[in-house]
Amino acid sequence: MNPRHAADDPSALNTMMRAARAAFLDVASLGSDVDLTGLTTACNTLSCFDFTAQAQLAERLHDANVVICNKTPLGSDLLSKASALELVLVTATGVNNVDLYSAAIHGIEVRNCRNYGTDAVAQHTMTLILALHTRLLDYQRDMAAGAWPRAANFCLLDHPILELAGRRLGIVGRGPIGCKVAELARAFGMEVVFAQLPGRAAGPNSVPWPELLRRVDVLSLHCPLNEATEHLLDAAALAAMRPGAMVINTARAGLIDTPALIAALRQGHLGGAAMDGLDVEPPPSGHPLLDSGIPNFLLTPHNAWASRQARQRLVTQTVENLQAWRRGEALRTVTASR
Repeated sequence: MNPRHAADDPSALNTMMRAARAAFLDVASLGSDVDLTGLTTACNTLSCFDFTAQAQLAERLHDANVVICNKTPLGSDLLSKASALELVLVTATGVNNVDLYSAAIHGIEVRNCRNYGTDAVAQHTMTLILALHTRLLDYQRDMAAGAWPRAANFCLLDHPILELAGRRLGIVGRGPIGCKVAELARAFGMEVVFAQLPGRAAGPNSVPWPELLRRVDVLSLHCPLNEATEHLLDAAALAAMRPGAMVINTARAGLIDTPALIAALRQGHLGGAAMDGLDVEPPPSGHPLLDSGIPNFLLTPHNAWASRQARQRLVTQTVENLQAWRRGEALRTVTASR
């Protein structure tokens, strides 16, 4: 596939700065409506490719000393052979697609983007909470099936509607997104508490994990996925939640044990659940969470972050990271840690 865009802008050149011969490996991951002008100007040359298969990586990185990517895997074998490569710019927060240890060994810097989607993810989280409590999609399906014209009453009341006011929301993760969700939830009259996970110090308005599971009406996950949090919501944790409670996950799918979640919904123990994204993306057609028969379950295609404003902020931060690197300055640098 030929580069979708290539630029050579003399105005961007500065003999006092490092050269930037960049290749953007998966620019389509940002959508077609973002403005790449700033990125084009910040590079000596920029070649953009919609997607890059593993077999195409070596060729596309042959002369590039800067690579920009979102999810394209950059493993140790490739990094060891990319002799010109000096900088990897990840257009996301997660850098699990890059072998950080290999990058460090070969003197390749890695920089990411941070807090670009706080408002978008918090908004999406509240959208999912509201949709579950109003049974929005259930009523929309009833409307599409012609239930209202057939109704004896003036309105449909087949699915119970709940108000958010007075409900207790438990939040796992006190980062920018978790705090923004707390702010929005309080505006709806919800009581907000934060989870104190095992081994973590207590913070303001925090509740120990076992107690929080028993107390909350809604649980919203906004924490990283790591060894300590994988399957944080397993069968035992879900069983400990009060009957009718709801679970929202706009973080990583691996925080929840999928079979346990499906069982808790089918058995009626949970009042509802919503997720943005799955453990394999895009998912295979037979993924168990794609089953439309799971009661009161909402699934969105990993796009909670993807407002146009958030995607443009990704470009802006990537430009900032590149310009700082060209000046020899540290900004949003990611290092390997054991």
